[in-house]
Amino acid sequence: MKTAVSSYSFGSYLSEEKLGYLGIIEKAKELGFDGIEFTDAGWVCNPENALKIKEKCAEVGIVPVNIAMGANFLAENIKDTIANVREVIDIAAIIGIPFVRHDVAYGFSNDIKIGRSYDCAIPKMVDAIREVTKYAEQKGVRTCTENHGFFSQDALRVEKLINEVNHPNFGALVDIGNFMCADEDPTISVGIMAPYAIHAHAKDFHWKSGMDIDPGEGWFRTRAGNYLRGAIIGHGEAKPFQSIQTLKREGYDGFISIEYEGLEDNLYGLRVGLENLKRFIEA
Repeated sequence: MKTAVSSYSFGSYLSEEKLGYLGIIEKAKELGFDGIEFTDAGWVCNPENALKIKEKCAEVGIVPVNIAMGANFLAENIKDTIANVREVIDIAAIIGIPFVRHDVAYGFSNDIKIGRSYDCAIPKMVDAIREVTKYAEQKGVRTCTENHGFFSQDALRVEKLINEVNHPNFGALVDIGNFMCADEDPTISVGIMAPYAIHAHAKDFHWKSGMDIDPGEGWFRTRAGNYLRGAIIGHGEAKPFQSIQTLKREGYDGFISIEYEGLEDNLYGLRVGLENLKRFIEA
């Protein structure tokens, strides 16, 4: 199992006034990561910038492993959604990135009071998701979806979607912390999702009960109204060590990419988190 880091984890350091996209590639290598992935595909999804990323990764000796993007396959303009995902797949192929993670949906309008369950959504999404992954396959890229965005966050929901799409080029990006956003025990949910994993995220959260008063700045609510705050890997309650062992037992030996969103300085959080992540992997 190899380590990677999401561009998202650098926070304000991602700005051009600080490190910028090319600078974080150098910094990721300096910190000791094996790979890097890119979230928020706006700057990346430009052929000229894509070539710069490819050259910089080769120069410093780090592997570009994934592009993560938003997508809504319940949208009325589904053709636009498909076109947007295909554009990112094209960029991934230029850079030599093996995976594109796309969201699938963020739920139905609150005006809809019946027929709004995840089971109702799946038949509306699977054909377009399958079309996208078939396109990606021709480019040498695999597509995956993550337990992310509240609506498509539960392990059993994502597992069902993957089986309904039923294509070998489409799998799961298992985020070992994100299950907490849907109030699931990450260790149980990772056990469900591990057989489908083609990529993985290491994320940790501090947790407080929704019975407590709002803790204030930096915290957000789960679907059931509990409180979460981003944590350094190993400092929170997501139990990343146990989940990593589950992934290993299932034979997963790809990249596990830190997504850090804590309140500590990003470079400090990444350094300490990487030290812990390496210990968890090697144990």
